[in-house]
Amino acid sequence: MASVPLSAADRAAERAAERANAAELAALAPSRDGQARWLPREREWLVLAGYGVIFVALHRLAVLWGGVGYYSLWFPAAGVRLALFWRFGARLAPAAAITEIIVQCLTGVVVFTQPEWPRGIIGVASPVLAYGIAVAAVRRVADGATGSLATAPMPLGLASVLAPLAAVAFALPWSIMRPDITNVANVRDVIASLTGFAVGDMLGVLLIAPPLLWIADLSSGRTAMPAMFPSHRHIAEAVLVLGLSLGLVGTLATIGLGIPATPVLLAIAWIGLRFGRAAAWAAIVVTAILVLPETTGAMAVDQRLALHMSLAAVAVVGYLAGSFADAEARALAAVARRDRMLFQAERLKTLRAMSVAVIHEISQPLSTLAIEARHLVEISGNADPDIVETARLIERKTATLSTLVRRLRRFGGRAVDEPSLLPIGTLLDTVTALTRPEASVAGVAIRVAPVDPEWTVLAQEIEIAQALVNLVRNAVQATDDGVVEIAVTRRDERIAIAVVNHCADHPLVHEGMGVGSLVAKAIVEAHGGTLSRADRGLARIAHVVTLPLVGTLVGDAA
Repeated sequence: MASVPLSAADRAAERAAERANAAELAALAPSRDGQARWLPREREWLVLAGYGVIFVALHRLAVLWGGVGYYSLWFPAAGVRLALFWRFGARLAPAAAITEIIVQCLTGVVVFTQPEWPRGIIGVASPVLAYGIAVAAVRRVADGATGSLATAPMPLGLASVLAPLAAVAFALPWSIMRPDITNVANVRDVIASLTGFAVGDMLGVLLIAPPLLWIADLSSGRTAMPAMFPSHRHIAEAVLVLGLSLGLVGTLATIGLGIPATPVLLAIAWIGLRFGRAAAWAAIVVTAILVLPETTGAMAVDQRLALHMSLAAVAVVGYLAGSFADAEARALAAVARRDRMLFQAERLKTLRAMSVAVIHEISQPLSTLAIEARHLVEISGNADPDIVETARLIERKTATLSTLVRRLRRFGGRAVDEPSLLPIGTLLDTVTALTRPEASVAGVAIRVAPVDPEWTVLAQEIEIAQALVNLVRNAVQATDDGVVEIAVTRRDERIAIAVVNHCADHPLVHEGMGVGSLVAKAIVEAHGGTLSRADRGLARIAHVVTLPLVGTLVGDAA
């Protein structure tokens, strides 16, 4: 069955989706080193120091939009905070909280000579911890879910909305029990203060976090580009729709009918659904540039809060619409990729049947030829040395060819479709026999470390061999020093098979997001194992397959 051809635009969109998903997976990957989970690494200490400096600057900027009570109606530092946790993990929440406490002490917000300093520290730390909890919760739910809500960038969009709400929930008890801490005196002011808190943080997150994360991905080589690529005609359409909506709002305001948010909200939602998250964010920024400068001066509290609530509604709806559109585009690309895998599987089934028939036809005469070659060596012992050497060469070549045909016959046969006890050494012999010809053509040597002959797994030999063949072929294509190493180690009751190559390019370039690696991952997980990537230092990249030892499976069954 022939595969469906893709246009250049479709291939570009799919590659962008794969890069974005790789970036998301790398960001979501848990720490596997021996360091304490909540302690920052060396590079992260510098990031936290920079975070403290940026926090001070943005905190002072937020004063221009000070709302009722303690909170600002636009708090851009919240966007930096969310970007920090989304990029480096919620495990940095305690360290970030300590950083903000130090900053607030140095700027005089928290003074230890005052009796209320413990409550001040709690007030500083609680929203930071709330953001960390929200990010961790969204990641955990997205990790175990399927569909558009679990597809990048939808989890980030959900975290951008839920994190400010979680911070408000953390602040609610203090606002009720100690309203004097946030400079409010009655129920109305408490509600207005908390509403301003939520609105200010949402605006800060949605306006600041997306570009920060995109710049961070770009600088690290992840290049998580948008899943949708608007053309010039689409850009013109978006500009026209947004311009008409802003013009309508301006007209209504001029004739004294207020400043309704509905036209702009619908326009940006349309832009997000049509053209994705990047276009929606650009439209949100344009709207914010028109609104925020107007709310820095003297203005009635209710009017300023209404404008910022309308802007927050526009930002939330538009950004989620764009995130949903990008997630749908990536989901469609994944479906197209799976369809091609099914088409390829059908072709492989046909090829398997044809190859088995061909191998069956040539195996018998080849076996006869191998027997005759051995007989020729035996009877030519006293012949001319050239004849003897030629006879031995014929015997070696026919023996090699017979072994290869037997392996191919087993590889295509039905007997190996059921799981069986499989020594790791035998598995690696099959893998190297199948990959060495291609590696030799590419000028790459495959080196296999010694393997304990007692290490055995329960597996479908052909499937698990196919998974390792895919990884070795990827390593052969990616290596830049002409060597691919295969090493096997024991980790408690599991076996780890590492395929290692040297690659000076950025690791994500060869992280293996293609069809071969997807097939390998599916096969390994079906055998109760895992497929992961690890850096071995000095640009050495290892793809590690872990499988349970046969003793573990037997013990579990008992």
